[in-house]
Amino acid sequence: MKNNPLPRLDKDETLRQKILPLCRLKPGEIWVDPVSGHKVGCLDAANSSDLKKLMSGQAAQLAIHDPPYNFVAFEERQLTGFITWCQQWMQNSWRALANDSALYVWLGADQKNHFQPLPDFMLMMRQFDFQPRSFITMRNQRGYGTQQNWMAVRQELLYYVKGKSFFEVQYTDIPKILRGYYKEVNGKKLENLERGKSNNIRPG
Repeated sequence: MKNNPLPRLDKDETLRQKILPLCRLKPGEIWVDPVSGHKVGCLDAANSSDLKKLMSGQAAQLAIHDPPYNFVAFEERQLTGFITWCQQWMQNSWRALANDSALYVWLGADQKNHFQPLPDFMLMMRQFDFQPRSFITMRNQRGYGTQQNWMAVRQELLYYVKGKSFFEVQYTDIPKILRGYYKEVNGKKLENLERGKSNNIRPG
């Protein structure tokens, strides 16, 4: 974000005035889809009043968060400040979720800085009664032949539940083709294709 060549709206008044008439929502406003009832709000997730306004007394069964990886308004926050901010919107999420619900959080892990902010965020989550269910890492590597030019791009997904969240395995239409991966189940060594009930891959 610091290297983004696009001008910043808060510093380029000419560009700001050109774009403002095209903005559909102003801070604090909520748009409701008249067909499906979906809502889109220009709100602050760390503000409990904003969240109450969005939820209108209802409870959600699922929350998916993708917070900026320690960047706010193009400026990097100190780790403690970032975690404090995360506590605020996570507390609001707890209040907005139903007794039996699920929570997913995408978060970054800086390999050059002790994988922060992921570890401190996970420690912070101990303050809440969410139960951890899974820790999923998506990692893409790009190498150019030398150690100096080697790059790793990773995304971390934390999965928590509140109460007894409903979960149903969904299968894809992608056929299983991986062979040669064995695992012992009930004393019997089974090949990868033998262990599943479906001929197709299931996500996750």
